[in-house]
Amino acid sequence: MKNNDALDFAIRYGFLILLGGLAVFFSLYASGFASPRSAVFILQSVAITGILALGVTCTLVVGGFDLSIGSVATSALMLSAYTMVILEQSAFVAVALCLLMGALVGLVNGLLIVKMRVPDLLATLGMMFLLIGLQRIPTQGNSIATGMSLADGSVAEGTFSAAFLWLGRHRFDLFLDRLVPVPVVVFLLIAVLIWLFLGYTRHGRLMYAIGSNERAAGLVGTNVHRYKVVAYMISGMLASVGGILLAARLGRGDIASGNNLLLDSVAAALIGFAVLGAARPNAFGTAAGALFVGILLQGLTMMNAPYYMQDFVKGAVLVAALVFTFYLSSRRGGRRTA
Repeated sequence: MKNNDALDFAIRYGFLILLGGLAVFFSLYASGFASPRSAVFILQSVAITGILALGVTCTLVVGGFDLSIGSVATSALMLSAYTMVILEQSAFVAVALCLLMGALVGLVNGLLIVKMRVPDLLATLGMMFLLIGLQRIPTQGNSIATGMSLADGSVAEGTFSAAFLWLGRHRFDLFLDRLVPVPVVVFLLIAVLIWLFLGYTRHGRLMYAIGSNERAAGLVGTNVHRYKVVAYMISGMLASVGGILLAARLGRGDIASGNNLLLDSVAAALIGFAVLGAARPNAFGTAAGALFVGILLQGLTMMNAPYYMQDFVKGAVLVAALVFTFYLSSRRGGRRTA
C-alpha cells in the first residue's frame, strides 16, 4: 500500500517538484536569476509560446495535432506589419485580418482532416509549408519595416500605430510595483478561459470524449466533425494572437522571428501531460509546461550555456517528462488491475 501511495505521489507532484527544484538550482548558480526583473522576463518570454501551446492543447484534446501553429503566428506577424506599413491601415484592421486569417487556416485544416480524411500531421504539415512560402511572396522574402524599399522603387510610408505597439510593449503596474507586460496578462487570461472551457463546460467534456473514443462519442450523438473543426479554428486564432503580440513587441515584420515557436509550443503542450499526473492534454499543465521551458532556457542562458545545447536539454527534459508520466501511470494501472 505504501509503495502505491509513493507512486501516486510521484506521478501527481513529481513534475511540480522538478519545476521548483529547477528554479532553486538556477537561483543558486545563475547570478541574478532570482530577481524580479528576471521573473518578469521569463513570463514575457513564455507568454507567446504559451498562447500557441494552448491552441495545440485544444487539438490534442480531440485526438489531433497542429503543426502549422508556428507558421500561422509568423504569418500573422507579417500580415499585421504588411497591413500597417505597406497598406497603411489601422491597428484594428490589422488585428481583425490576422484573427480572420488564423480562423480560416484552422477551418481549412479541420476540413482537410474531417472531410478529406487527410491525417492531421500531414494536413497541418502541408499548411505549414504553404504558409511559410505565402508569407514571403509579397515582400520577396524580406522583413517589413517603416521606410523599407519596395519592389517598384518606392518607399513604405506606413508605420506601426501606437495602439498596436501598446499590445506588445505596455506594462501594467499590477502588484508590488512590478510591471507586468500586456502579453503576460493576455496569456494568463487565455489560459484561464481555456482551462474553464475544457474542464467545466459541456463542450469541453465532449471534446475530451472525442479524443478518448471518437466512435463512441459519435454514437451518443456528438457532432464529432464540428468539434474537431472548431478545435483547429481555436488553435489557428490563438496562433494569430501570438503573432500579433510578437509583431507588437518587435515593431517590425521580422521574417525569422518565429523560428522556434513551433518546437517550444509543442514541448510546452506535451510536458503538460506530466503535470499533476493528468496524462492527458490540459490547459493548466500546458501553462506550467510553458513556464518550465521558460525557466529552463532563461537559466541556461544566464549560466552562459552554449545556445546549441539548449535544444538538446529541452528535448531531453521533454522525453524524460513523458516517459516519467506514462511509464509510472502504466505501472499504477497495472498494480490496480492486479
